[in-house]
Amino acid sequence: MSQPATEEALVRRLRAAGCVFAEEEAALILEQAGTAADPAAEAERLAGARVGGLPLEVVLGWAELAGVRVVVEPGVFVPRRRTELMVATAVELGAARPEGPLVLLDLCCGSGAVAVAVTHGLGRRGRTVEVTAADLDDAAVRCAARNLPGARVLRSDLFADLPVDLQGRVDLLTANVPYVPTGAVALMPREAREHEPRMALDGGDDGLVVLRRVAAQAPAWLAPGGSLLVETSEEQEPTAVAVLADAGLDAGSRADDELGATVVVGTQPG
Repeated sequence: MSQPATEEALVRRLRAAGCVFAEEEAALILEQAGTAADPAAEAERLAGARVGGLPLEVVLGWAELAGVRVVVEPGVFVPRRRTELMVATAVELGAARPEGPLVLLDLCCGSGAVAVAVTHGLGRRGRTVEVTAADLDDAAVRCAARNLPGARVLRSDLFADLPVDLQGRVDLLTANVPYVPTGAVALMPREAREHEPRMALDGGDDGLVVLRRVAAQAPAWLAPGGSLLVETSEEQEPTAVAVLADAGLDAGSRADDELGATVVVGTQPG
């Protein structure tokens, strides 16, 4: 058995590596390692991976979004806490839909965290959800399939390879599209730049290229009164709302200063 590292020593090591929330990370690493046959060796392995630049969620193998824990595999986009605004908004809109099963389509699904969290939130309100999740990245599709065992999880470039039986039936269309302008990707934290897929981060010249593609096709897939929800930045919000409106949706936005989150919402008339 290895000698156990103290939490204080681990905090110092993580802080020296540039981890802003070193105390919280140390506690999580030691808690995770505590379930291993050799906790000290496992703590060293996890700490070494984190110090080496891996995102904490990949090191631990999980992330939490809106109170729900999901598997996060290497090479997959890591859920951010700000996405809880999208989840809360989707749950609110879904709960207000007519009675019966809801249809949720989650594009750019990554690990499937948004679909998992929205389904959980609606389940607590007594609603059942039929889930389809899609991503273009093979690693994301594999990871989402683990997190969404009862769902239809597909590899698709947005709507391109989706089953046509979804057209006109979608109550909630969540799309956590990439929205970082190409020129700003290099300014992102190292762990994101080096360990998350570029396609999950880079939103084109103004960050809204993928959002425009989603908005243009969303009306064909949404049910009457169904809503599209897309995360964006505060600076992009006016343009993003205009894009959804130009697509024929009733468009607006919501923001949460504490989360640093902005979500634009477009609802199908009728």
